[in-house]
Amino acid sequence: MERWVIVNPAAGRGKVGRLSGAILKAAREGGAKAFLTEGPGHATELAYQAPEGARVVAVGGDGTVHEVLRGLAGTEKVLGVVPIGSGNDFARMLGLRGLAWREALALALSAPEEAIDLGWVNGEPFGASLGIGFDALVAKKAFSAPPFLRGMPRYLYALFGVLKDLRLPEGRVLVDGAEVHRGPLLLLAAMNGPMYGGGIPIAPMADPRDGLLSLVLARSFTRPGVVLILPRLLLGRHLSHPQVVAYAGRRVEVAFSTPVPAHADGELLPEARVYQAEVRPLGLRVVGGRVGVRGGEAVPRPVGVS
Repeated sequence: MERWVIVNPAAGRGKVGRLSGAILKAAREGGAKAFLTEGPGHATELAYQAPEGARVVAVGGDGTVHEVLRGLAGTEKVLGVVPIGSGNDFARMLGLRGLAWREALALALSAPEEAIDLGWVNGEPFGASLGIGFDALVAKKAFSAPPFLRGMPRYLYALFGVLKDLRLPEGRVLVDGAEVHRGPLLLLAAMNGPMYGGGIPIAPMADPRDGLLSLVLARSFTRPGVVLILPRLLLGRHLSHPQVVAYAGRRVEVAFSTPVPAHADGELLPEARVYQAEVRPLGLRVVGGRVGVRGGEAVPRPVGVS
């Protein structure tokens, strides 16, 4: 089995670039082919070129992971992750967050593989999260955040930056063909993992191996309402709010009258009026740390979490 290590020097606000020489050397000493990306999209090209059955390791944050995922989704290639980025929610989902890079690299190169669910939206794969609406605007704003802000502080900076222009689109949401919402919609999160935005526990009930997308809808909110729910959101206690509702299902369709932004694993998608997302159960081979297992059934169901 070939092992490819793809290092994004721009990840972590340049932190990976400063470590790249040591990372490339360690990867090659570990028997892997190691590559330094040259710009946006290059990680996808490299992952696509890796031979079938190869273990492909993404060194960076969620953006790097997403690029590599685009190059290997739907194949028998295995995804490994060394989380050195400004957002590492995919790594959190795999139980890898907090590992030193040398430990994470050794794990990615040699630990046993396992299967997790794989999400798709409008032909684009995603590993941990899909966000439609307000949180995608936040993701867009986060790209212009000061370099010293990472993870959750970066997300909160961006959130307050977009609040002043808050306008809720009218949306219609179907889960496994059943309409669950029609009206104002602040955001919809379709999750494989529990967190996005650098550690925001938007879907604490999500399980990447249950064959379902965990869906969180935030319906009609005012600007003060968004601010007031933030403490509950940061603690994962927002699902008891009367304007927040959760479901689980294999497929979700969201339709708007005008194009609305969206992101997959924090990476912005082309704006669209309709988003169709689905989960492919155990459709992605990964090298993880401690991925949890929970059962579930593939039908829309309200999920009450206080």
